[in-house]
Amino acid sequence: MDGQPETAAALVIGNELLSGKVEEANVHVLAKALRGLGIELRRVVLILDDVEEIAREVAALAASHDWLFTSGGVGPTHDDVTVMGVAKAFGVGVVEDATLAKMLRDHYKERCTPGHLQMALVPEGATLESTEDVRWPTIRLKNVWLMPGVPEIFKMKLPVVAGRLGSGAAFLSRAVYTKMDEGDLRPLLDAVVARFPDVGVGSYPKWQDPSYRTKLTFDGRDAARVDAARDAFLALLPAGEPQRVE
Repeated sequence: MDGQPETAAALVIGNELLSGKVEEANVHVLAKALRGLGIELRRVVLILDDVEEIAREVAALAASHDWLFTSGGVGPTHDDVTVMGVAKAFGVGVVEDATLAKMLRDHYKERCTPGHLQMALVPEGATLESTEDVRWPTIRLKNVWLMPGVPEIFKMKLPVVAGRLGSGAAFLSRAVYTKMDEGDLRPLLDAVVARFPDVGVGSYPKWQDPSYRTKLTFDGRDAARVDAARDAFLALLPAGEPQRVE
């Protein structure tokens, strides 16, 4: 198995999210995509559309993680200030990228406005990441990916991330469903955690589901160790359990 997994953080940006006007949907798909790449999402921060706050958080998160993904604030309106915040975090200017500007002009043609061309602004020194299937570039400055906030577009761009970062051993997960509650499961889980410190063990109760009461998960990048941890837990269960194993 590879060594320690690379780490990532997500900086989710948008007044509309903190006011409850829009429901955040990108962290879930990002976390799943990163686990498939063997990258561990360790921190998520949600902030307002504020240049100074963006800069402060980007500087801290980019320094403490292998990768940082921002979500939101890269559109054409007054509150789209992520590019400026990321540039400020790294002490660089904001410039118009000729490739993006041409793509925007070709797309909008005579309808192209200064607002549209705002989406051609990038932090100085940024690169444009794309693939054969996803031609519209994603801006990246060093270890920071500037992702769109619109969930459909965010999800569409994840293959670009995978194409650039997909080299680590993916995380895998096993699940056990029981009708036992967490209080009764605690000593069993403690025993498994002590034996398998390299396997992530999770416990998730479910209310009003007749098929099970608690879902237990066993996660890691070494299939043999994950399976062994799951099987060790199964061996501790009383008669009549589990209800289901995945």
